[in-house]
Amino acid sequence: MKRLFLLPLVLSTAAFAADLPKVPAKSIAEKKEVLFEDDFQGTEPAKVWHKVVPTFAVENGTLKGTQTRDVTIPAANGKPEIRAHAAVHGLEIPTKDSVVECKIRFDGATMIDVEFDDRKYTGCHYGHICRAQVRLNGVTIIDEKDGNMRNDIYAMKKDPAKKAEVAKLLVGRQITYPAKLETGKWYTLVVETVGEEMRVTIDGKAAAYLKSSGIAHATKSKIELGVAGKDGFFDDIKVWNAAAAK
Repeated sequence: MKRLFLLPLVLSTAAFAADLPKVPAKSIAEKKEVLFEDDFQGTEPAKVWHKVVPTFAVENGTLKGTQTRDVTIPAANGKPEIRAHAAVHGLEIPTKDSVVECKIRFDGATMIDVEFDDRKYTGCHYGHICRAQVRLNGVTIIDEKDGNMRNDIYAMKKDPAKKAEVAKLLVGRQITYPAKLETGKWYTLVVETVGEEMRVTIDGKAAAYLKSSGIAHATKSKIELGVAGKDGFFDDIKVWNAAAAK
């Protein structure tokens, strides 16, 4: 598949640029053994993939994600509320430090992400550990374990009176760097996770970086791909064990 290159990253204002840490120009991770790879050449996702939130399908040699839970359905007639949620597809790949590489394409999607979870960890909502989110106008890295999904913070978020307190607790747990991507173009996304650090590149260009304690969670047992909106595509995914770059 022909690779198309990301347009230069554009900062919205000089002040915004000054507030953002510089993304390391060089890789923070050294690739070790390949743990997983898939080019989606079958007629449906390989059995190793499992459904988390609908809907994903293999289409023309790619993995297509389409958010179908796009409206929150209130609880009624004894049935629980069903909240709107991005489409999510999962893999059981235990990692601590890793490199995840894949091609992504926006065809109506508002967000595409790579997420790390540990369902056995009970200190945060649903075992969410950390993630890298890509939008057409920016790249966000989130420490969820010690940030927005930590049990106490997650509970506090439901109380509007605690908004300021929550904001203080979340300082340093999430960061967004501006970017400029185009609909319909393929980009190569690389997510490096080493210790407390996560670094993202798009088409080989430094795009985002965060150092935060939750990223260092030692038993990231799942890697999940997410798509918000309609539609987002993945291709040529590879996952490596990694060590800190020398």
